[in-house]
Amino acid sequence: MSAGIVQAAYIVAAVLFIMSLAGLSKQETARSGNYYGIAGMAIALIATIFGPDAAGTGWIILAMIIGGAIGIHYAKKVEMTEMPELVAILHSFVGMAAVLVGFNTYIDHGDLTGALLNIHLVEVFLGVFIGAVTFTGSVVAFGKLRGSISSKALMLPHRHKLNLAAIVVSFLLMVIFVKAEGSMFALILVTLIAFAFGYHLVASIGGADMPVVVSMLNSYSGWAAAAAGFMLANDLLIVTGALVGSSGAILSYIMCKAMNRSFISVIAGGFGSDGAAPSDDVDHGEHQEASAEEVAEMLKDARSVIITPGYGMAVAQAQYPVHEITDKLRKKGVEVRFGIHPVAGRLPGHMNVLLAEAKVPYDIVLEMDEINEDFDETDVVLVIGANDTVNPAAMEDPNSPIAGMPVLEVWNAKHVIVFKRSMNTGYAGVQNPLFFKENSQMLFGDAKDSCLHILEHLD
Repeated sequence: MSAGIVQAAYIVAAVLFIMSLAGLSKQETARSGNYYGIAGMAIALIATIFGPDAAGTGWIILAMIIGGAIGIHYAKKVEMTEMPELVAILHSFVGMAAVLVGFNTYIDHGDLTGALLNIHLVEVFLGVFIGAVTFTGSVVAFGKLRGSISSKALMLPHRHKLNLAAIVVSFLLMVIFVKAEGSMFALILVTLIAFAFGYHLVASIGGADMPVVVSMLNSYSGWAAAAAGFMLANDLLIVTGALVGSSGAILSYIMCKAMNRSFISVIAGGFGSDGAAPSDDVDHGEHQEASAEEVAEMLKDARSVIITPGYGMAVAQAQYPVHEITDKLRKKGVEVRFGIHPVAGRLPGHMNVLLAEAKVPYDIVLEMDEINEDFDETDVVLVIGANDTVNPAAMEDPNSPIAGMPVLEVWNAKHVIVFKRSMNTGYAGVQNPLFFKENSQMLFGDAKDSCLHILEHLD
């Protein structure tokens, strides 16, 4: 395959990637967006493997077969609730790939001298640094999402000064690295610093901000891929990495705005937050309990119902009986809608994906800004597995870790039914005063089982 055909294939692939991003921006076109992305990647791989610069094609194909088989196995095995940590660990692979490419191109960079060598050394240094930060940051995010690492923010003394010191020392090492026309010691040292920096950066971010962290790491992985593209002189990898990096950064910024968080504060490792949680000794009063039969009667008598799902719905796989409840109520003439918080779940769009999987109509799934004013006129709100996203402490307690974060104001409805397994706090470790309000009742148990019991009494 000639170089001209390869470049033409790269242009087609880049256009398909752009079409993929455009398609993924809406639920109705998301499936088409995935197909465009698959087609673009297939074209890119074929053009690269059979291009004039390719060597060891047999080994490449063997590695693809092995990697593809592992990917297919885990894609079939992973539950929807595990998707956030799967995405996080995949980001770490991209980061480590950039690190390995950086070391490889440093060791064997061909015949480069003068300005070209300096440019290449800067590319190698930055690629290794970004890749190492992405790798350990993604591993920490994976651990937090999986529960093997505490979701609480790591609050080391002078943590922001440590981050600043890591950046300053890394910059000085880059100057030394370039002036010395390459130094393996400097490259290894900055790799170790970047590993520690990436770990600390994400460990310092609390559980309430984890969806933003996943999006941010997606951006980092894109820039790591772009850096690898520069090191390998691969135009498509540069374009693709830039698309992923910029789209991830834009999504992170949008989510930060929705949470009333400073974008710079989040990416700087929770800058401006002391990580202190409010005392659990506060007496919120007694909670009230409801039975599935009582909830079913409330729903029958209601004219307007809003369902606000959270990660608990994903864990219980309750989206299917939730859809059945929605369908039955709508057939009875009840207006049913869904209120989705921007950071509900552990991944941007997590709840939207679950509801779409259960065939819930797109037109009744509304964002927080679209539905928040309607709770005053709502008869019943079902809070299914959500906690921090419906917590009034965000508006009432200035000392709360989630203070200032816009939330779904479900407590303004006539009746609020909260589906939970227990009275434990949410992922952010913050107690929820909603559970103790006069118009709130708790429906304890597995969310799926509770929904199935409600269905039995709706007939």
